[in-house]
Amino acid sequence: MTDAADQLPDDLASAHAMILAERAARREAEAVAARAQAVNSHSDALIARLRLEIEKLKRDIHGSRSERKARLLEQMELQLEELEADASEDELAAEMAARSSTVRAFERKRPSRKPFLEHLPRQRVVIAAPANCPCCGSAKLAKLGEDITETLEVIPRQWKVIQTVREKFTCRECEKITQPPAPFHVTPRGFAGPNLLAMILFEKFGQHQPLNRQSERYAREGINLSLSTLADQVGACAAALKPVHALIEAHVLAAERLHGDDTTVPILARGKTDTGRIWTYVRDDRPFGGQSPPAALYYASRDRRQEHPERHLKSFTGILQADAYGGYNPVFKVDRDPVPLTQALCWAHARRKFFVLADIASNAKRGKNAAAISPVALEAVKRIDALFDIEREINRLSAAERLERRRRDSQPLVTELQEWMRAERAKLSRSSPVAEPIDYMLKRWDGFTAFLSDGRVCLTNNAAERALRGFALGRKSWLFAGSDRGADRAAFMATLIMSAKLNDVDPQAWLADVLARLADMPVARLEELLPWNWSSSKVTAGCPISSR
Repeated sequence: MTDAADQLPDDLASAHAMILAERAARREAEAVAARAQAVNSHSDALIARLRLEIEKLKRDIHGSRSERKARLLEQMELQLEELEADASEDELAAEMAARSSTVRAFERKRPSRKPFLEHLPRQRVVIAAPANCPCCGSAKLAKLGEDITETLEVIPRQWKVIQTVREKFTCRECEKITQPPAPFHVTPRGFAGPNLLAMILFEKFGQHQPLNRQSERYAREGINLSLSTLADQVGACAAALKPVHALIEAHVLAAERLHGDDTTVPILARGKTDTGRIWTYVRDDRPFGGQSPPAALYYASRDRRQEHPERHLKSFTGILQADAYGGYNPVFKVDRDPVPLTQALCWAHARRKFFVLADIASNAKRGKNAAAISPVALEAVKRIDALFDIEREINRLSAAERLERRRRDSQPLVTELQEWMRAERAKLSRSSPVAEPIDYMLKRWDGFTAFLSDGRVCLTNNAAERALRGFALGRKSWLFAGSDRGADRAAFMATLIMSAKLNDVDPQAWLADVLARLADMPVARLEELLPWNWSSSKVTAGCPISSR
């Protein structure tokens, strides 16, 4: 066996050449490895993207709106985010490694990018052309055309101070001094403009950024706005926006049908936090072809007593879609003044109880600890899904057309479902897990079948659950409401922001415009500032600050 040291060259030049060759071979190997890593990362990202698209398409086709499916899509999007970042990082590493080797660089095949929107301003930067031909040196150059590369850029936030000058004049005849009146400011002492106020409000109540974090961020930008100063502006804006809130509240409570729901929100108490509630009532007539604009109304309370929905819905006289919470029962009583509300229960809520017992995917992850899949629950899910298939076909039709299709197609399925559930319930023991969701539906059958007698009723209460999603996410950021009035203020601002979102309006742009125009707007014309009217007027006028 020959020792490696015996193969080393004797002269320095040969040794130097060998070292260079070894280095070149090492660079080649590193480039090949980097390229392979880039290919693998690209493949992983591509697979994740295709899986996500498949799941979204399946959700669109089959109409699944379950919370589990929504969480799955969110997890897949987060996973794709990390894989895409890894793939880009590895691509650049492979490109750098390929520069010092003969290995061909790897370039990812990315999805085709949509062109930038036309309304975005363009800044033209022309690279200076050569004065002479680089080939022959001639100065006789004629323009043949041009290639344009567009790069999306953002201008950092700019702060400015607006000086409003009011000149004084004196009369040479009567010696009286005249001066134009001071401009209106939403808040006392008027140091904050409407755009700044709208940003503060939207960041706090729409993006869930507490005022202390906003104050710290502004300080890093060289603007000293203390927590107490920002809080002062928030309170003043809430007072100024009350007329607009009152109009939205009246609009929601005048609906023929409302979605109602509530979620927990911690409210600070002495030495602890109480589990308070945020209540929402959503008006959305679009499922049955209604022309009234959608809107959402929120209230806050420190507890969940039934007196709260009674007070909220005191003037409402229509259909209430909600879960089976007993606090709603007084509004359905026959002796309610002025009239009892019509109860419509949520089939998605009932389906969820069966789905938990029939979730094959979740059980597979539990392994040995998995509970047995209930065939009764699985059959119930299939039967309920057949009703949802019909609902997807009749969505946005008129109430009369929806009712006709339901009586023809859904009524027989509902009758068969009730008979099947009663027969299965008779075979089950009291302790059977599937007995609970069956009893939940059979005891409230009139509420679940209300959609068969009124085309305006929806099969689910998902509109209200979507309206509460912001609070479910936000409370992880701001932890708790500091007081009862703080919770009320959060509900107040959520009414404005969510109503704007439901009408496809940018909440921050809308709030800025409302705060700027509110003082000069006569009471009789306040409805022009409502999100749905504001949106249509801005679109007609071609205003660039509208989100449409």
